[in-house]
Amino acid sequence: MKVKSILISQPKPESEKNPYAELEKKYNVKIDFRPFIYVEGVDVIEFRKQRINILEHQATIFNSRYGVDNFFRLCKELRITMPDDHKYFCSSEAVALYLQKYIVYRKRKIFHGQSSIEDLVDVLKRHKNQKMLVACGDTMHEPITGLLDKLKIQYSKATLYHTRYSDLSDLNDVWYDMLVFFSPAGIESLFHNFPGFKQENKVIGTFGPNVRKAAEEHNLVVECYAPTPEAPSMTTAIDNFLKKQYAKK
Repeated sequence: MKVKSILISQPKPESEKNPYAELEKKYNVKIDFRPFIYVEGVDVIEFRKQRINILEHQATIFNSRYGVDNFFRLCKELRITMPDDHKYFCSSEAVALYLQKYIVYRKRKIFHGQSSIEDLVDVLKRHKNQKMLVACGDTMHEPITGLLDKLKIQYSKATLYHTRYSDLSDLNDVWYDMLVFFSPAGIESLFHNFPGFKQENKVIGTFGPNVRKAAEEHNLVVECYAPTPEAPSMTTAIDNFLKKQYAKK
C-alpha cells in the first residue's frame, strides 16, 4: 500500500513555502498538521518554589523549543538579563538556531548536537567544571541528566513547563497512512487518545533516538527515521521513503 496521506504531529509551518508543501506536490500526497501535545508554562511562583537561581549557572541545556521559549519568558518575568558569556548547549541545530529569537546568535557560545545532547559528550567534558541548568518540562526523559551524572557535571533541573495531551477525538481513529512524531510525549498522546491503537499498515516516522525508543516501547515498527547521514531532517527522511516506495512497480 502506497502512502497517500501523512499526519505531522506538529503545528503547520507559518510559511506556505516549506519542505512539506514541496513533498505534497512532488508525490501528490495529502499532508496535515496536528499538534499531539501542548505546553503550559510554569508561573513565577511555581518556578521560585524550585529554589533555583538562574544566574548561578554558567550554561543552560535545551532539548526543545518549548524549553527556549519558557526559559526566556521566565527570565523576562524575573527581570533577569543573561550574561554575554553564558553558554548554551542544544540537542539539535534547529533548537540552537531558534535561540536567535531571543539572543544575538553570533555573539554567544552555542553548541549543538545532531539530534540529542548525547552528541555533545566531548564538548560537555571540556566544560565539566561549570554548573549547568537543564531547561525542561515535567515529562523530560532521563538521558540528559543521566549523561550529566555520568560525566560528573554539577547541574540543576528546572521544570519550566507542563506537557499536556491534545484532544484528538476528532481524528476518526487516525486514518492516515503515515504518522510522524517528534517527541516521546507525542507517542504517549497517541495512546492516551486511542488506547486500542493498532499500527497495522500505517507507517510510523520518528525524529531522534528518544522518540524512536518511545515508539518501540509501544510495539510500533518505525520505518521512517531521522536524523541519519542520508536524512539529516525529517522531511528528507520522508522524501527518501516515498521515493523508494514510488520506485517500486
